[in-house]
Amino acid sequence: MKVAALLALGAAFVCTPALADTTVIHAGALIVDADSPPRGQSTVTVTDGRITSVEDGFSDVPAGATVVDLKGKTLSPGLVDLHVHLTGDPGGDFWKEAVEPDEWGVVVGAKNARLTALAGFTTVREAGSGTESAFALRRGTEEGLISGPRIVAAGPALAIVGGHGDVSGFRPEVNEVLDGGFTCTGAVECAEKVRLASQNGSDVIKITATGGVLSQQGRGLEAHFNDAEMKSIADTAHSLGLEVMAHAHGARGIEAASRAGIDTIEHGTYIDEAAAREMKKNGTVLVPTLMAFQGIAERLGKGVYTPVVEAKVREVADTARVFMGKALQWGVPIAFGTDAGVFGHGRNAGEFALMVEQGMSHRQAFAAATTSAAKVLGMESEIGRIAPGYSADLIAVDGNPIENTATLENVGWVMVRGRVIE
Repeated sequence: MKVAALLALGAAFVCTPALADTTVIHAGALIVDADSPPRGQSTVTVTDGRITSVEDGFSDVPAGATVVDLKGKTLSPGLVDLHVHLTGDPGGDFWKEAVEPDEWGVVVGAKNARLTALAGFTTVREAGSGTESAFALRRGTEEGLISGPRIVAAGPALAIVGGHGDVSGFRPEVNEVLDGGFTCTGAVECAEKVRLASQNGSDVIKITATGGVLSQQGRGLEAHFNDAEMKSIADTAHSLGLEVMAHAHGARGIEAASRAGIDTIEHGTYIDEAAAREMKKNGTVLVPTLMAFQGIAERLGKGVYTPVVEAKVREVADTARVFMGKALQWGVPIAFGTDAGVFGHGRNAGEFALMVEQGMSHRQAFAAATTSAAKVLGMESEIGRIAPGYSADLIAVDGNPIENTATLENVGWVMVRGRVIE
């Protein structure tokens, strides 16, 4: 009888469902999304990582639930940064690529993931990293082993041989050893490398469509891939259900990338009216990364960059202060991204002030980092709003970020996927 009783008791434990993990948040004010007026006192209930209800006033707390008192704060959707490099910190020591293993990027990335989340960014798009490092971080934050945001990871960027994104600056034999295997020449090989990236776990394909500021060549910032190569990359990625983000500075490179079907243009420094017209026609989104330009300008004349890089930094400085405003006037869709890693992680929200300086309203800038960015990721039914069924990605600030995005530079409380970031 004792054995039977123990077996029955064991069966009861097996069959009884685990208690739901419920958190009840009492907020003094609530921002549902960028298009809705702020609400007053509200209660948001989160169960097992998802928002289950949003109610006016302070509702009763069910037995066993955790209560979060934010009665003096405004609760807002978590922010999205579409362009970060968690596995790197700012600096000009390009030679470290030859002495530091990719695994070190996971250590650096764990530090930066936490800083990014504490800054209010609950989802990020990792825009280029070592072969496995961003994927390891992605899994770590998803499983709650690392404090940080949800990570949409590109992995290694596709580049032309010797172009921005390829290893350069070393002896030829060292360049060859360090080559990650993601350069390509011709439409067929470029399609192959997209498939390889997909096989290895990329959530999005990153390419360097033009020259870049921080690479060790002084060959300008215009197109690298030719039209056939870029179209092959876009078509192959889309056939696999992946989108393509393109680092692009020069106007003709921007225009060609948009025409090829690339989904987002990163940076876009020398955009002109013809390139803007092509982007608008194709729905190509600009991710301006204004903080990147500020970050590199802060290091000018300090011996951080090589002479080649320093010259390119000075070349783009004036244009960086105005190009997003022009794109806005030309009707180009714009979403939020910073290029964190070029500047120190955790300063991501500094992008808002720069966007407003170039003509965006505070509401537009807030939307760029919430609903618009969520749409770029194809996650508009998952993040960017506070509504039942959405992931519990939430932040608390003082004041109203729709009226003044400066409030987002001082985030007081963060929840990612229902987990509070301490």
